[in-house]
Amino acid sequence: MAEAVEQYITRLLGNVKGKDPVRILRDTPRLLAELIHAHTADSLRKPPASGKWSVSEILAHLSETELAAAWRYRQMLEHSGTAIIPYDQDLWAQWSDYSTCDPKESLEQFRLIRERNLKLLSRLSPEQWEKYGIHGERGKETVRRLAEMAAGHDINHLQQIEKILSA
Repeated sequence: MAEAVEQYITRLLGNVKGKDPVRILRDTPRLLAELIHAHTADSLRKPPASGKWSVSEILAHLSETELAAAWRYRQMLEHSGTAIIPYDQDLWAQWSDYSTCDPKESLEQFRLIRERNLKLLSRLSPEQWEKYGIHGERGKETVRRLAEMAAGHDINHLQQIEKILSA
C-alpha cells in the first residue's frame, strides 16, 4: 500500500527533528561519496530486489530531486504563494533512464546543484525563509519547510543506501 501524503511528511520531518536541516543538506553529498567510494558502478547498479531502486538509481533520483528543489526555492522566493506542482518520481526515473545513469556523475550533479542551493539559502533573510508555495499534494510549504523536507529526504535515502550496501 502506498504511503499517504501525511505519513510521508511526518516520516521525513521526523528524520530531522531536533537537528539542523541546513547542516544535513550540507553534509549529504560528502556522506554519499563516502558510502559509495569503494564500490564499482556495476555493483551500485544492482537493485537490492525486484522492483526496488539500486544505489545508482537513488543517486539519479537525488540529483533530479535537487533540481526540482532548486526551481521550487526560487519560485517561492520570487512569487510567494505560487503553485508547486507535484511530480511523479517513477516517470522521471523512466524518462531519465535512472538504471543506466553513471552513479558518480549523478552524485556530482547532485553535489553541484546542492552547493548552489545552499549558497542561496545562506543569504536568505528571516522573512525570505517564510515565503511559500502551495504544493498540490502537501498544501502550504515555506522555503524553510522545503529545506526540512529535503533534509529528511536525504536521511531517508542515506539510510536506504547504507542498508543496500551492507547487505
